[in-house]
Amino acid sequence: MNACLAWAVRLRVVWACLLALAVGALLIAASGASPWLAYRALFTTAYLDYWGFASTLVKTSPILLAALAVAVPLRAGLFNIGAEGQIYAGALAATLAGLFLPQLPAGIGSIVVMLAAMAGGALWAAIPGYLKAYRGVNEVIVTLLLNFVAIQLVSYAVSGPLLAPGAPYPYSEELAPVLRLPILMPQTDAHIGALLGVGLAVLLHFHFRYTAHGHALDLVGRNAQAAAYAGVAVRRELLLAMMAGGALAGLAGGIEVLGLKYRLFHLFSPGYGFDGIVVAFMAAGNLAWLPLGALLMGGLKAAANGMQRAVGVEGTVVDAIQGLVVIFVAASQHASLRRWFAPPSRGVPAREAPAAAAAAQEAA
Repeated sequence: MNACLAWAVRLRVVWACLLALAVGALLIAASGASPWLAYRALFTTAYLDYWGFASTLVKTSPILLAALAVAVPLRAGLFNIGAEGQIYAGALAATLAGLFLPQLPAGIGSIVVMLAAMAGGALWAAIPGYLKAYRGVNEVIVTLLLNFVAIQLVSYAVSGPLLAPGAPYPYSEELAPVLRLPILMPQTDAHIGALLGVGLAVLLHFHFRYTAHGHALDLVGRNAQAAAYAGVAVRRELLLAMMAGGALAGLAGGIEVLGLKYRLFHLFSPGYGFDGIVVAFMAAGNLAWLPLGALLMGGLKAAANGMQRAVGVEGTVVDAIQGLVVIFVAASQHASLRRWFAPPSRGVPAREAPAAAAAAQEAA
């Protein structure tokens, strides 16, 4: 009996998604369409159709990396609401590197440009990270406002200094074909960015689960005073956690340029950074759930038009279903969210404090 209850708790995200889909079915029925046909068209297009699944992977890649950009600082108790701006900063850095650095061999050039994207996102995230760690400024406000600064900075760049000659729309010159990411599914836009995101999610999951530094960072998020007492450089870890998140979001921007757009566009992101916040909150800090959450959100976005064509349901209904998923998952994860959202003064549970302090001392 206890084992069944334990599994029910572990699958609460699944139950929440199913409940959201059930309520969404009522919305579809209210619009005069068949929920069964609508959902069949939605999931067939997103996951069973070759071209539809390719589109799902294209949208999953930046959402997953943006979710990682939110989830990593969250483990240190930081709320990175600036993934969207960091995506733009990374894309700008990647474009500058791709256009102005000397031409490099295939593969090496792509890696250099992606590293430049990560550096751009990390430096952009270092602003709120430093202000939070060393000046006590609320990172939510700073990261949120920096989104608009980064978007306008990119808009200025592609409308002026980087504007391609004769361009009818603000965009830069096209990057060299040698820099493009390999295609994952032939004759589609699906590139290896999705696999890269999954690999990073797995790597970071094991980092937080099995390494001393990962446990030390968790301790900073749970109780900064206990972490400082154990010898952890709390301010440095806060800054590095925010920069790591920014690097992941910057990589999402770089991958959009190298894998899909091949140039920098004005307003090229349809809000992937904010979708990443949703997925990170759905996973409640558990990095192992992020790929599945990103795949769900990517599929909903990719198949909206397919469902509209199949049964005549407006695309706004899919937006409403996404909102319902967020609401129900957030409600189901309330206890897990409170674990990460608790202020530092609440401390570490007594049974976890010795192990966390020992890990922090080892990391220090």
